[in-house]
Amino acid sequence: MRFATKAIHVGSEPMPPTGTVTPPIYMTSTYSQKDQQTYDYARGVNPTREALERNLASLEDATHALAFSSGMGAITTLTTLLKKGDHVVVTDDCYGGVHRIFTRILSAYGIESTFVDMRDLVDVEDVMGPDTRMVWIESPTNPLLKVLDLRELAVIAKAHEAISVCDNTFASPALQNPLKWGVDVVVHSATKYLGGHADVLGGALVLNRADLFDRLKFAQNAIGAVPSPFDAWLILRGIKTLDVRIERQCDNAAALAKLLHDHPAVAKVHYPGLPDDEGHRLAAKQMRRFGGMLSFELKDPRGAVERLRRAQVVLLAESLGGVESLIEHPWSMTHASVPPEQRSRQGITEALVRMSVGLEDIDDLTEDVERILA
Repeated sequence: MRFATKAIHVGSEPMPPTGTVTPPIYMTSTYSQKDQQTYDYARGVNPTREALERNLASLEDATHALAFSSGMGAITTLTTLLKKGDHVVVTDDCYGGVHRIFTRILSAYGIESTFVDMRDLVDVEDVMGPDTRMVWIESPTNPLLKVLDLRELAVIAKAHEAISVCDNTFASPALQNPLKWGVDVVVHSATKYLGGHADVLGGALVLNRADLFDRLKFAQNAIGAVPSPFDAWLILRGIKTLDVRIERQCDNAAALAKLLHDHPAVAKVHYPGLPDDEGHRLAAKQMRRFGGMLSFELKDPRGAVERLRRAQVVLLAESLGGVESLIEHPWSMTHASVPPEQRSRQGITEALVRMSVGLEDIDDLTEDVERILA
């Protein structure tokens, strides 16, 4: 089956004896073991969650997937693969929650991390050490939309016997499959493009390696950051329209990126679909389209947040990937927990604006962007 067909059907096969087309929600905390031993307690296993996990694995062309109550629940569980004394190399332009967990949580347990611009493969190789056990990739990155070479980074990680991880939230499996390029584990915030409607939290880990899956499946149950059956059902329902949603979002984002690129109030646009973007050629190789996320830098950053409040259609809000367009100010919102000096060093300035482009009419979005920039 091809992507759009898998998104609709895998995990949603008609259920006997009724032939129900929509999978049921198994709202139970425990199971009678009189006549079966597969199901015991819902933290460890639930049929609705299993349906979602089968679907997620199919979308990434993987053999295994694990669903979680949030993206950070997935990430926290993934970090159980590390131990005291281990070292992690992390892309410098990463989600603020990832920066927070490595610098303020895991550091207290003796796990060190180094942040580096992973576009420079020599710099990545230079910071790899004998204790490096994980390479943490985002592509495109958050919020600067840097495109990283997944194949080469996976090769570097493997050469150092480290686990390569790629957060694929911005692209979604509709546009990019990191496992295809040799990455060991894919991370998703299912809250975003997978759920797609800003009404559910969720996370996922997707992989092919059976050895890592066994360890992570144990940790999923032991830690317990699992989605409720209803949340799993909502994400599975959202995925059914992922293919058609992402096409409209890509169309709208491309149109807005061109508008911003030519606008006199904008200093720079970060969008890999633009031919003059640094990551354009690599994105064209790794991704099927260029995505619904973009960011741009205002020439005059004064009163940036107040300018964003002028919008009448686009919502001033964190998060991304939903049917509605969202706009936010990373310096004061999503990346406020990153130390100011590091934000400035990596290009997250008070002039930067990030936009998640939704499914609205492009003329309404264009008018709103013009209103913000006026």
